[in-house]
Amino acid sequence: MNPPLKPQPFHEGELRAQVAAGTGTPGFAIREMMPDQHRQFFSSLRFAMVATTDNEGWPVATIVTGPQGFISSKDPQSLRIDATAHWQESFIPLLVSDKAIGMLGIEFSTRRRNRANGYVTAFDDDGLHVHVEQSFGNCPKYIQAREVSNEKNDGPTSSKEFFTQLNDAAKKIISDADTFFVATTSGNEAMNGTGADISHRGGRPGFIRINGNMLTIPDFIGNRYFNTLGNMLVEPRAALLFIDFLRGDLLHLQGRTEVLWQSNETGNLAGAERLWRFHITSGWIKSHAIPLQWSLREVAPTTENTGVWRERN
Repeated sequence: MNPPLKPQPFHEGELRAQVAAGTGTPGFAIREMMPDQHRQFFSSLRFAMVATTDNEGWPVATIVTGPQGFISSKDPQSLRIDATAHWQESFIPLLVSDKAIGMLGIEFSTRRRNRANGYVTAFDDDGLHVHVEQSFGNCPKYIQAREVSNEKNDGPTSSKEFFTQLNDAAKKIISDADTFFVATTSGNEAMNGTGADISHRGGRPGFIRINGNMLTIPDFIGNRYFNTLGNMLVEPRAALLFIDFLRGDLLHLQGRTEVLWQSNETGNLAGAERLWRFHITSGWIKSHAIPLQWSLREVAPTTENTGVWRERN
C-alpha cells in the first residue's frame, strides 16, 4: 500500500512558478514517506546524487557511490548510506544533524529516478542517516541510457582545480554534456515544503549555451511541479554538477540563476518551453573523481526531439 499523499506539497516559489508558466497547480504524487518500491529502488543502486548547502547557504551537489546495497531503508521515512560509501571529501563536513538534504536515485540503464528530500539525523560510524519528508518519482524523459563499463576507475585522481572563470577543460565538459544535475534550495523561508533538492537535466550535446561565465539552459517539458525553478524564485543561488561518464571526472559550479519565462530566444531551441540563465561565481574540476565509468547505450527518444544552440561551444 502506498503512503498517503501530502495535502499541499508545493511551497510559495513553486506555486509562483506554476502561475508564471501558465500551467496552474498540477496533480501530484508527492508523499511524506517512501513507498516500498522507492525504498527497494534506492537499495538496488550503486550511486546517488545528493544536495545540501555549505556554511554560507550556497547549494552544493555531489555523487556518492558504493556497492549495491550501500543505501538501505529501515522504514518508510529513513534512508541510510553506509559508512563505506565513496564521498567527495569536501562534502562530508556539510553533513551535520538537522541539515536539509536532497537525494536523487537514478538508474541510467532503466531510466528510473526517484527523489527523497529531508534532513540529516546523524553522520556517524554507521554512515549517513536521513529522515525523509518528501518522496516522489520522476518520469524517464531526457535520461540517456547508460551501462556501467568499469566498476573501478584506475586513472590518477587529481586535486581539485578551482576557478572563478570557466577554463577550457570546464567548457569542454559543458559543451559535450548530454546530462547534468542541478541543486537548489528554498532558502530559510518559513513555508511549506522547504529544503534542499537535486534534479536531473538532459539534452543533446550543445543544449547548454556558454557566453563567457554565463550559461543559458532550456527548460523542456517535465512534470510541471517546478521544484527547481520554484526554488530559484525564492533562492536564486544554485549548483550544477557535470560528470564525464567515460573518465569519472567531475565539474562543480556555483552561481546565481534567473528564469526567463518569456524570451524570444526560446524559439531558437526545439522543445524549450522557457530558459534560465546561470551566472557562474565559482567552480572546480577534478579528474577521475569517482570510481565508476559508464558507456552510452541509447539516447532517450524525448532527447532526440530537442534542439541545440546553433553555435556549439
